[in-house]
Amino acid sequence: MKRALIIRHVPREGVAGYRQPIEAAGYTIDRVDVADPAFATLDLREPDLLVMMGGPMGVYEQDHYPWIRCQLHRLALRLEADRPTLGVCFGAQMIAAALGARVYPGPAKEVGFHPVQVHANGREGPLSHLVDVPILHWHGDTFTLPEGTELLASSHLYANQAFRRGPNLLALQFHAEMGEDERYHQWIDRWPEAVKESGKPAECLRAEQDEHGPRAVAAGRAMLGEWLETVH
Repeated sequence: MKRALIIRHVPREGVAGYRQPIEAAGYTIDRVDVADPAFATLDLREPDLLVMMGGPMGVYEQDHYPWIRCQLHRLALRLEADRPTLGVCFGAQMIAAALGARVYPGPAKEVGFHPVQVHANGREGPLSHLVDVPILHWHGDTFTLPEGTELLASSHLYANQAFRRGPNLLALQFHAEMGEDERYHQWIDRWPEAVKESGKPAECLRAEQDEHGPRAVAAGRAMLGEWLETVH
C-alpha cells in the first residue's frame, strides 16, 4: 500500500477530517511529531504522500524552533523531486518558504468560519467544492506567492489562501479539515489572544463550528479526495 506521513507541529493540529479521503485513496497513515527525536532522521522524500499540518509558530522563528530550518531543507529536497505534498496553514507557509517565498506576519488575525474566493482556475479543479462554503481560518501569517505556482483562492483579509504547482503540490492556508474535531475547542481555550484579535467572543466561534462545521468538513474531504485522484 501507499504510505502517507502526517507531520504534526503541535499535538492539537492533526489531520482531522482529511484522514477519511487519504485512507479512501489507498494510503496507510503514519504520523510524526516534530518533538519526536526520530523526526530529525527522516528522509521526507520517502513517503508517497507528505501532509504537513498547522501550528502557532512562524516560519521566521527558526532561532526559537531549530527544527524549522532542518525541516525546510528536507522539504525543499522533496519539492525538488516533485513528490506529492500537501501543506495546511503553517504547513502551507513552510511550502512557500521552501520554494523561496517570504513568510511574514499579516495585517490581522484571520479567525473564524467564512468562505474563500475561489478563482476561476481553482473552480476547474478540487477547490470547486469550497465555493460559497464557510470554512475555518486560524492564522496571522501570510507569504508571497512562490515563483512557478498558481494562486487558487483568496479571502477578504489575505490574498494568498491557496496555491498549487502542477498536480503534486497543494498548499492551503485555511483549515477545511476542521469542523467536527473537538480539538477546535482546545484552540479556543489555548489561544485566547487569537480569539480576542478575531473580534468575536469564544461562544460565537463555538457556535460557528456547530453551524458550519459539518458542511465545511464535507467540502474539504471532497476537495482532498479529488486532488488525491490526480497526484502521481
